[in-house]
Amino acid sequence: MKNNAALSQAQAQDQSSAAAFTQLRTILVETSHPGNVGSTARALKTMGFHDLCLVNPKTPGMAQAPEAVALASGALDILQTSHEENDLNEAVTGCTLVLGLTSRNREFGPPGLNWSQARARITAQLAAGKRVALMFGPERTGLDNAHLALCTHRVWLEANPEYPSLNLAQAVMVCAYGLREALIEGLNAPNTDSTPPPDVNGLADPAAVAAMLAHLRLGLESIGYLNPENPKKLMARLGALFARAELQTEEIDLLRGIAKQMLLRK
Repeated sequence: MKNNAALSQAQAQDQSSAAAFTQLRTILVETSHPGNVGSTARALKTMGFHDLCLVNPKTPGMAQAPEAVALASGALDILQTSHEENDLNEAVTGCTLVLGLTSRNREFGPPGLNWSQARARITAQLAAGKRVALMFGPERTGLDNAHLALCTHRVWLEANPEYPSLNLAQAVMVCAYGLREALIEGLNAPNTDSTPPPDVNGLADPAAVAAMLAHLRLGLESIGYLNPENPKKLMARLGALFARAELQTEEIDLLRGIAKQMLLRK
């Protein structure tokens, strides 16, 4: 009986680990070089991840480009199952944790985490059955403020401060390797407590937060608090505030209700 119980527990842990690997999405934004897409696919498959999303690549159908196929090596299935989106909102919908990889600090934007802190958050979310996205920007410029507005956190890798730049596919491989290591260590460890961490339940995804901010902006304009001709930095500050707050879904509904009442009183 003890052997059967131990076997069942091991099988459950294996299933949990396998599910966690499918819940991580890698998003490449406005990628220019098909070789980076192929190399990213290879890095993901080598580390056991599968979900690759391309947002507005420079060339439509980039995942099927000959250079991408060549550099993917045996990871053609990752390219074939990858998908393209024209709207970054669609790419992050359903992901309660969206991490934008960039070494550049910003005046406004989501709170920053180093990779060690980010890795702990990712594994907690995946262990709770939540979807997580890693977002990588264009090769030449990296993620801009509009991209980061749809991230819950800004994340940087602890690289040489005199030369922190990594090739896109290299950065994906560093993250994928670190997450594989953490998932194997964390999700396969014996755990008698099946209750998810309390801070991952009910978190709103960034697309819902962005929609709420757009709604709130209209409400603020309607009551004269925000001048659309001279908005200054009000919405950027509100976006940064709400990113730090890590809003729950019900709190999004509450704020949208306030915005609705503002518009009704116009």
